Amino acid sequence: MATSQFVHCARLLAQPLGSHISVLSCRTVRSIRLNNWSQYRNYTSVKCRLYSDKHEWVEVNGNIGTVGISEYAQEALGDVVFAQLPDVGTEVCQHDEVGALESVKAASELYSPVSGKIVEKNTAVEETPGLINKACYTNGWLFKIAMTKIDTELKELMSEDKYQEYLKSCEH
Repeated sequence: MATSQFVHCARLLAQPLGSHISVLSCRTVRSIRLNNWSQYRNYTSVKCRLYSDKHEWVEVNGNIGTVGISEYAQEALGDVVFAQLPDVGTEVCQHDEVGALESVKAASELYSPVSGKIVEKNTAVEETPGLINKACYTNGWLFKIAMTKIDTELKELMSEDKYQEYLKSCEH
């Protein structure tokens, strides 16, 4: 791999373009030539956050996905007061309802953006649901999943830029 600069705040596009993928960063854009995409699927130094149209995100780290809700979703919900998360060991399919979030002004179902087996849930969020409002991308994550259909399902999700475009289109 031909880049020595540390990529801060990186997102890896889920779809390889031929034998190239692009690494986007808050500060840097780099192109990396990969001879065989599958050999890098478990490369863990670069993380990728992708979004569903239901406002869940998944941060990809190898075959483990960390799932949460977007800033937009937590703002729309308001102060979250209850979180029901899926149990460890549960096998889910993409788009399955896996839990619920309740706030002072609404209740919302929680959907899995990818298929796989739940390997961890954030018990701190169950105990203190307000963590979602305070830090939805860090301490407010919801569950981790061992993804089983990485090659097909990640292509269906949106990059940060595409998600922002999607949000703008929803406003009209």
